Amino acid sequence: MREITLSQAVNEAIAEEMRRDPTVFLMGEDVAEAGTPFKVLSGLVEEFGTARVIDTPISEPGFMGMAVGAAMTGARPIVDLMFGDFIFLIMDQLCNQAAKTHYMSGGKLTVPLVLRTNLGATRRSAAQHSQSLQALVAHIPGLKVAMPSSAYEAKGLMKTAIRDNNPVVIFEDKLMYQDKAPVPEEEYLIPFGQAHVKREGRDITLIGTSSMVQVAEKAAKILAAEGISAEVIDPRTIVPLDEATLIESVKKTSRAIVIDEGHQSYGVTAEIASRLNEKAFYHLDAPVLRMGAMDVPVPFSPALEDLTVPTPEQVVANARRLCAGELIHAA
Repeated sequence: MREITLSQAVNEAIAEEMRRDPTVFLMGEDVAEAGTPFKVLSGLVEEFGTARVIDTPISEPGFMGMAVGAAMTGARPIVDLMFGDFIFLIMDQLCNQAAKTHYMSGGKLTVPLVLRTNLGATRRSAAQHSQSLQALVAHIPGLKVAMPSSAYEAKGLMKTAIRDNNPVVIFEDKLMYQDKAPVPEEEYLIPFGQAHVKREGRDITLIGTSSMVQVAEKAAKILAAEGISAEVIDPRTIVPLDEATLIESVKKTSRAIVIDEGHQSYGVTAEIASRLNEKAFYHLDAPVLRMGAMDVPVPFSPALEDLTVPTPEQVVANARRLCAGELIHAA
């Protein structure tokens, strides 16, 4: 099987869906000739033209509103939001319009829209371009939220999102665009709400989202050398969430750490940990531990920024303590 980058996988998924369905189009800032600042969409305008790959003004509320209207009237827009931090600018269009239209129309209208954006710190982009805001949209009924952890997931989840009749938000980690992974040449889709057990284990479950899946895998390798068997799970989508796979794993291992790059308080880690505590409580030998980003604005200083995000070494240290029966107080 060939290996391609996450960037290439996203580009390929969008191109295939645009060829398959003429109602699919792409819009956003610098998506055409520039191919976005990360060059993810390079080449698409040459194939599909400026009528289907549309450069917009710097007006996020404006082009998001246009996309919602287009989706309601028969198109399948893909909106490229240059940085996930800009999601605050489009919350009304996304959360009050796109998310609620199907419900408020009594099922008569759908909004088959994909919002693709990014997350992640440690890129030296400072406080307004480094946030991981997936918990904000996951809180809103009517939105689906996907978080690919590799090129394979990025392509399969993107194709599923474009074909979904509901609004979907996909968060890609900025630092992973050049990471390579095996991706089939033949078509495939990854169903939403279907977690992937990346590594089998018996002593502790490590649940990671997006780039934190890689952090969990690195931690699992270190722990294996110490005789601790860690199971690593990638939920792939946090809405819908594959509770069954997560709960079955925790019932087997009796311990769990949930790792996400969003801020620790009121975030994805809290939600997943709460569900595990509610539904697997009598199988737990220790409280479910959460590991998220520090509750501070992301610093521009490299030395300080690197301290804000969970690392494999921190996961290993916490896993050791959980397996040893030590009580850990969340930061």
